[in-house]
Formats: sequence, structure tokens, C-alpha cells
Amino acid sequence: MRVTTETDAPAERATGGEPPPAAPRPRPPLHRRIRSTQWAGLAFLAPLLAYLLIFYAYPLYRNLELSVHDYTVRAVVLGDAEFTGLVNYRDVLASDTFGLALRNTLLFTFVSIAAQYAIGLALAVFFRANFRLSGVLRAMFLVPWLLPLIVSGSTWAWMLAGDSGIVNAALEAFGIGQINWLTDPDWALTSVIIANIWLGIPFNLVILHAGLQNIPDDLYEAAALDGANAWQQFRRVTFPLLRPVSAITLLLGLVYTLKVVDVIWIMTTGGPGNVSTTLAVWSYREAFGTGQPDFSPAATVGNLLIVMALAFGFLYLQLQRRQDREAQS
Repeated sequence: MRVTTETDAPAERATGGEPPPAAPRPRPPLHRRIRSTQWAGLAFLAPLLAYLLIFYAYPLYRNLELSVHDYTVRAVVLGDAEFTGLVNYRDVLASDTFGLALRNTLLFTFVSIAAQYAIGLALAVFFRANFRLSGVLRAMFLVPWLLPLIVSGSTWAWMLAGDSGIVNAALEAFGIGQINWLTDPDWALTSVIIANIWLGIPFNLVILHAGLQNIPDDLYEAAALDGANAWQQFRRVTFPLLRPVSAITLLLGLVYTLKVVDVIWIMTTGGPGNVSTTLAVWSYREAFGTGQPDFSPAATVGNLLIVMALAFGFLYLQLQRRQDREAQS
């Protein structure tokens, strides 16, 4: 039996016979709580920061270092590359290949993304109506996207072969003469553009079709009640509301097309001569396409491509900010 003393009797009477609860522990100061939250946030960001540093920042730094030194195979092995400053950039810009490669890059890029977007948008609008077999047909259009690029490039090279290609066989069936698609200077760049358009259509179809699903059907019903035909509905409803998705689709297609190498290399290796050589193909050829690799000019051309991609990216951001301001006003 517990004996109640005079000191704890009042406390027990106040709490119904139970001892008083322990006093709550004081909370840590506010600045300590904020600091612990910051450390937790940094811990969650650490893997992402490590990934960006290892796979983005360091390669960019290394590419810049290669472009301001004279890195030959011997210099890479011995580690004694001579610092040359901007000499490689001067030589690349003064080269006879630069003007042709830049023209081919711009032509290859803008024709490809324009055709890919137009055909992808037309297919996305077509598949917006959920008819029978629409899912099967849409899946079939994704086949070019799923194939390895080396398979796609080899297939197009076989189809466009001068003597045994299926395309020339079809032309002969209609009474049209053969075309040397891959060896004729007038057709080599066109050939690789056609192959690249075929490869990029599925990407545009998927992204634009997903964007169309976010447009309410009520808007089309209201437009139909107002007497708008199919073209007017597309011009007044579909295209304006699809503008944000279209912008990001074109930007991604632009960045991807700027760096296309494998399809061109497999089909024409940038030839004949340099008529189908783009900046990306030129960079690859300097580094790996000859028996004597020259890494510094390759890195220099690669840096020029990075600058072009960044310029288009900043242009997209400026246009996006302008659209946001117009939407808010």
C-alpha cells in the first residue's frame, strides 16, 4: 500500500489520484529547424546534383578543353596536348566544309521538323476520333520509333539502292527512270531527309495526340453549332489550343535533329563528297570516321552545335514568356 505524503497529496487530489504529467520538452529554436530542413532538402537533391555534374557539367567542360588544345591520338596517350586557344574555332569557321555543313544542317533540320510536325499533326487529328482499329493503327505508326536507328538506316539504304532498291523498282513500274538516291549529289541530302522524316513522325504523333486529348469536346460541339466546318474547327479551336504542346514538340524535334548522325552516316557517310554532311556528321567524321582521329576539331564543331541548340532553347523561353504575359493581360 502506497503511503501518501503531505507534499504529493494536493497534486494527487488535483489529478484524480494520478501523478502530474511531465512538462513538455521545449521545441528547438526556429533557426535550427530551418537548418535541419535545408540539410534534408540538400540530401534529396544530392543524387540529382551528382548526376548533373558527372554526366552534363564534366562532359561540357571536357569538350571545351578539347577544343582549345591540340588533341591528337599521341597527345591523348601522352597527355601533353598543346594549348592553342581559339585556333581550332578559327580553322573550323574558315574551312571550306563549314559553309556547306551549316547549310546542310539548317536544311536538314528545318525541312525534317516541318514535315514531321505537319504529318504528325494530321495523323493526331485523324486518330482523335476513336474508330475501330484506331489503336492498332496508331501502334503500327510507332514501329519506326521502336526500331534501332542502325536498323532503320540500313533498311532505307537498301530501299534506296540504285540497282536493287525497291523504290527504284517501283519507279520503273510507273515508267520513271532510276535515281541514284545515295550517290547522286542532287539526291543524297534529300534521301537522308526522307528517312529522318519517317523516323520522327511517331514522336510528333504521340505528343500531339496526347495534347489533343486535353481539348474539351464541348468546344467542338459549340463550334459545330455555330456552323464551323472541319477546317474552321481546326483553325479556330484545335491549332490555338495546341500551341503550347506544339512549341515544346518543335523544340525537342529541333534539338534532336541537330545532332542526328547515325542515319546519315549509315546511308551516305556524309557523301558523295560533302553534299550530305551536316555539322554533327562532320564532328563524328573528324573524331571517329577516319584512320587518323583529330579530336580537337571534332570537339570544336560539337561546341558550335551546342551553342546553336542553346540559342534555339533561349528563343523558345522568350516566346513562352511573351505568350504567358499576353495570356495574363
